[in-house]
Amino acid sequence: MEAHVAQYSARLLQQVSPASPGRGTLAPARVAPCCALFWFPLPSWAGGKELGRAARSLSWHKGSGDNAAVQEAGLSLHSTPTWDCVCAPRTSLHMVLVSVNYVEKEIKILAAEIDQLKNFGCLEVSPSLEGLRDENAKLKYRLNVLQKSLQEERNKSVKSMININSRIQEIFRDAIKAAYPDLEKPPLAVTPSQQPKFGDYQCNSAMSITKMLPKTSEQKVSPREIAENISRYIPENEYIEKVEIAGPGFINVHLRKDFVSRQLSSLLVNGVQPPAMENRKKVVVDFSSPNIAKEMHVGHLRSTIIGDSMCRLFEFVGYDVLRLNHLGDWGTQFGMLIAHLQDKFPDFLTVSPPIGDLQAFYKESKRRFDTEEEFKKRAYQCVVLLQSKSPDFIKAWKLICDVSRKEFQKIYDCLDVKLIERGESYYQDKMKDIVQEFEDRGFVQMDDGRKIVFVPGGSVPLTIMKSDGGFTYDTSDLAALKQRLFEEKADIIVYVVDSGQSVHLQTVFAAGQMIGWYDPAVTRVVHAAFGVVLGEDKKKFKTRSGETVRLIELLEEGLKRSMDKLKDKERDKVLTEEELKAAQTSVAFGCIKYADLSHNRMNDYIFSFDKMLDDRGNTAAYLLYAFTRIRSIARLANIDEEMLQKAARETKILLDHEKEWKLGKCILKFPEILQKILDDLLLHTLCDYLYELATTFTEFYDNCYCVEKDRQTGTIVKVNMWRMLLCEATAAVMAKGFDILGIKPVQKM
Repeated sequence: MEAHVAQYSARLLQQVSPASPGRGTLAPARVAPCCALFWFPLPSWAGGKELGRAARSLSWHKGSGDNAAVQEAGLSLHSTPTWDCVCAPRTSLHMVLVSVNYVEKEIKILAAEIDQLKNFGCLEVSPSLEGLRDENAKLKYRLNVLQKSLQEERNKSVKSMININSRIQEIFRDAIKAAYPDLEKPPLAVTPSQQPKFGDYQCNSAMSITKMLPKTSEQKVSPREIAENISRYIPENEYIEKVEIAGPGFINVHLRKDFVSRQLSSLLVNGVQPPAMENRKKVVVDFSSPNIAKEMHVGHLRSTIIGDSMCRLFEFVGYDVLRLNHLGDWGTQFGMLIAHLQDKFPDFLTVSPPIGDLQAFYKESKRRFDTEEEFKKRAYQCVVLLQSKSPDFIKAWKLICDVSRKEFQKIYDCLDVKLIERGESYYQDKMKDIVQEFEDRGFVQMDDGRKIVFVPGGSVPLTIMKSDGGFTYDTSDLAALKQRLFEEKADIIVYVVDSGQSVHLQTVFAAGQMIGWYDPAVTRVVHAAFGVVLGEDKKKFKTRSGETVRLIELLEEGLKRSMDKLKDKERDKVLTEEELKAAQTSVAFGCIKYADLSHNRMNDYIFSFDKMLDDRGNTAAYLLYAFTRIRSIARLANIDEEMLQKAARETKILLDHEKEWKLGKCILKFPEILQKILDDLLLHTLCDYLYELATTFTEFYDNCYCVEKDRQTGTIVKVNMWRMLLCEATAAVMAKGFDILGIKPVQKM
């Protein structure tokens, strides 16, 4: 009998509960001697009609009895021409009382019908139908799990800043799918509006959809009709106030002001939080990468600055980031360096050699290598002994590396850059296995004693072993790629290397795919290329004597010019010595970094201290000054951090003035800016946004009084706290933007 009751339960659920998310399953709560008591969830709108349908599905007959029991349960009895049905009030949970006597009667009738059908052999269900039912049940289960997971993630990321553009896209994606369910991969084009009169966002998908629809006279529709049809399927939601159709078929979207206001308050209460990410990824960033025994020059500046900023962004969104410095710390050049060390400091094994200028030391050894045949032979012997890991030669190698590290660290300290050193030497023991793996897979060809590998579509091969049995940069780069994929288990690997290495790196990546180390659809391996630094003459940036510009000298020059600029502005008369020093460092290094990052990294850029330190236009000097001015507004109004936090929790941010509304929306664009950079790794987008935010704030501040003062006495008459909160939100987003760029703002300048 229980099996039959379960069968009726399933039928009851099918009849009563519409197909929509969140509906529960039917389950008997308890079975009393005289009745079966069923609990099942119904939507709050369900009433007598729906319960009547439920009753009808069980063929309840008029005069079922047990009216007293029904009344005791607090239920009402509704009579219909053919049945009595039991209805609860309109709650999310309804109770139905079923008389077991009549259920048993129905079971007997159905059992007789089943026996009769069996005799005719018509009851068997085809295996294919059963298979489809099973598959359908599995898909429904998976859908429920996914919807539940999505909701949990959204609930978990309540503090995360919302990517409004992304949410609007989701709404339109669903609306287009509902309006045109048969359209395969319909285009989705949602962008911020360029003019306020056209709303806040704009969907331009209608024009593209027109081209995809069948071109028949009966079905021919205009883009405007398509836009209107899409609009009908946009549900009521917390983001959109209204949509309007404009022109040939543009859908203009107007955001809700109360939604924007709530998001700004959330930002102030919770701080500037990253947008919610799907999952935590492991990221390896290979950047800076100078060569041992050579000083860092202006060419290393770009890789160091760009790589550090990318790491900061990945870290902010919650990824696990490995910052790798792929030093050039191995190779034939160490033979000549060790031979020269032996000659110049013969007691280097016991007394630390005073190598003051490693660059000069390198040049001396290179000159001897090129002009002295005997020295050249000794240098080659030193390489062999180093590669065989002779203790004395390993010590000499480490000593030279240590001298370089100390010089590099001075640069990294100035720029506030942190890296983990993992040079070419780290991969030496892995290279033999790399060559063997490519040989075993049949990818190796011989060329004049060299072992080379061609990749599909590549014209230049990789040389993985020289004719003398030595390894190459190609071999070490392949070993590094495999180590990062298999040992680090990276989801994303970024090589921040100049554009001149593009062909080499693309060939290495192609070799990794060819041998099956990674699938580019799953693992992202990318070359974040950058152009060269030019002088103001638009030629490669060099000293007047034609030498490469030493990076340490460049940074020292930046400090000097920064102090001169501050003194020209007479900041030394209003700032303490400590504040002046902090401002000098902030402006000097901030301007150098921003000048690089504010240009598209793919392009060359002209290095000019005069332009960097200009406090007009899109420069760090202008933005740092704007930031300190915003921070000073609350300070001059005697409003401290505690008062701002209290106001953030209790004061509604009004957005009635057009400049308030414009600033509020601009502040909330931050998450979509970050998402764009995560996609294309072009950091100048963030610089452009910060400049837009600063200029938008200036418009707001010039038109909306934050602090009202008596014109005669200058005393504060009124503080418009909601506007003070807009100031604070602007400063908070700017501060986080500076942090991602590696720039340290100051409170006073």
